[in-house]
Amino acid sequence: MPARYGMVIDLDRCTGCGNCTVACAVENNIPPGPPGVTDRTGITWMRVYEADNGEGFPETQSAFVPVMCMQCEEHTPCVSVCPQNAVEVDPETGIVGQIPERCLGCRYCMAACPYHARYFNWWDPKWPEGMEKTLNPDVSPRMRGVAEKCNFCHGRLHTAREKAAAAGNAAIDPADYVPACVESCPTQAIVFGDLNDPASEVAKLSRDERAFRFLSRLGTEPKVSYLSSRAWVRSLADRVLARDQKEEARG
Repeated sequence: MPARYGMVIDLDRCTGCGNCTVACAVENNIPPGPPGVTDRTGITWMRVYEADNGEGFPETQSAFVPVMCMQCEEHTPCVSVCPQNAVEVDPETGIVGQIPERCLGCRYCMAACPYHARYFNWWDPKWPEGMEKTLNPDVSPRMRGVAEKCNFCHGRLHTAREKAAAAGNAAIDPADYVPACVESCPTQAIVFGDLNDPASEVAKLSRDERAFRFLSRLGTEPKVSYLSSRAWVRSLADRVLARDQKEEARG
């Protein structure tokens, strides 16, 4: 059976430290932003947002929400709009891959992504002198003019496959394929694995009563789920829907 790689992120454990974003950038050769870069022009495959319950002190509560490509499944908006076939869903892994060599920079995928999890490379990659020695040889730097996004550290998947093939194994060892964000999280808030394996921790957590997915009403069937025991945090997934319902009632 093909794999369906996914993640479960426990928002009650996430402290917003940002380790995951740094590890992601280092692993995937994302260069430092040039002078004048903004939230709209910078590149980060993983971003941590802060949310609160909207209550005043002392009832105020906060939560940190790491957001990356949700690896949509049933209806993948970025795949549907790409005129170059630069976005593909791997049938063997379920990972939504980005092929920069095909990308013409139209940014349709960015407009189509409901999770705002895609970024455009406005500049050729440059690193401070000496820092180029730290680049990951398993990941190719991308040229300017292409869209980028999380691919579950695809370079690590290739390495795991090579190791399995060298040992004469058809399947990889799950311990050999762990994305950088998962490995770097100090609170172990991120769990990764094969959702098609009912015995895997990620599959069990995705069925937990605390589990929810963002914008599930769109039918994109994201393979990234979140956990929280706090009702107001779980309501974040439906906040847009609640706003739309209020507007409809007024109209």
